[in-house]
Amino acid sequence: MNPDFLILSRIIRERRAVFPQFYKPGKISKALLLNILENGIWAPTHKKTQPWRFIIIQDEKLVDLSKFLAEHYKSITPEESFSEQKMIKASEKPLQSACVIALCLHRSSEELIPAWEETAALSCATQNIWLSASALGIGAYWSTPSAIYKMNDFLKLKKNEECLGLFYMGWKKEIVLPAERWDLDKVVREL
Repeated sequence: MNPDFLILSRIIRERRAVFPQFYKPGKISKALLLNILENGIWAPTHKKTQPWRFIIIQDEKLVDLSKFLAEHYKSITPEESFSEQKMIKASEKPLQSACVIALCLHRSSEELIPAWEETAALSCATQNIWLSASALGIGAYWSTPSAIYKMNDFLKLKKNEECLGLFYMGWKKEIVLPAERWDLDKVVREL
């Protein structure tokens, strides 16, 4: 079997959502982060619109994100449902991470490309990023909290841009995260 295929298959099958509480302290260098994002931009893109936009949040900006997430939780949660513990949990994720990447989309006009295709391109780019991080021993987790719809000012988004998720990253602790997938016969059929 082709060795490149075997390596790629191993990386794909070992990729996991690794949550921030399982990250070790330590920075991800800017150079390494840019190499990871470079792999992201090699995703398929219909009509070469390259709709992905990545906003790197590191260092003191992680504290700002933490505060933003806590304030968002407070602002949308009715008093009778408010949980101090949930607010703390939402706000501590950025502080446990080496960096967070805001996964944003620059939408082309619907006449050019349907919105779902642009979203699919960003998803493919994110998978490339995730696999690259995984190959390097960096844990990652794609989160889609309701706060992403309120982040335009925080992220300084441009016209036609929207945030579709926060991608938490950090050097992962030595943990084994089990995974299960259905057998192929449950998801594949022939005509």
